[in-house]
Amino acid sequence: MTGSKYHDFFEEGHLYHVYNRSINKEVCFQSDRNYEYFLSRFAKYIAPSVDVYAYCLMPTHFHFLLRIKDGATNDFMEKQFKGFLSGYSLAFNKENERNGSLFQKSFKRIQVTTEQYLCLLIHYIHHNPIHHGHTNNFFDWKYSSYNAILSDQPTMISRNEVLELFNGKAGFREFHEEIREYEIIDKFICD
Repeated sequence: MTGSKYHDFFEEGHLYHVYNRSINKEVCFQSDRNYEYFLSRFAKYIAPSVDVYAYCLMPTHFHFLLRIKDGATNDFMEKQFKGFLSGYSLAFNKENERNGSLFQKSFKRIQVTTEQYLCLLIHYIHHNPIHHGHTNNFFDWKYSSYNAILSDQPTMISRNEVLELFNGKAGFREFHEEIREYEIIDKFICD
């Protein structure tokens, strides 16, 4: 079952690229505390119902790559995402003495249908801070899953599943370093 082009229905057992940006590209993460609070709300509202393959939070937008767990329906996931995003927005608005929507009305989600697309999408998500000029290296961006995947520390990331796609940590690093042409990935992901 599918929705509109950028609003596929969540189905259990399937992978999705979930993303959204702020209204008018306004900065929605102004401090480390904002990023950390956003991730803590994600851990509370979304993580129990998904396996997390990758994520990246940027000053004006975010990306998640998620596999929906058994029993999580489309209606449930939409409700959880709306609660997660609206709760963050309310806290951000209060902290910054602002009113109104922070994120675009409807978050986007696109089903991932092939392993090639999955691998390129993981790279695309991790490459976002480089593409937008926030860093020159994958490992320098603090609010991305890149380092968590390579680390041995506990994480919400489904590390083993991700590393298996790349034949281990060395393959994961190599894939990220070899494909530096963002336009190639951008075309494949966005077409």
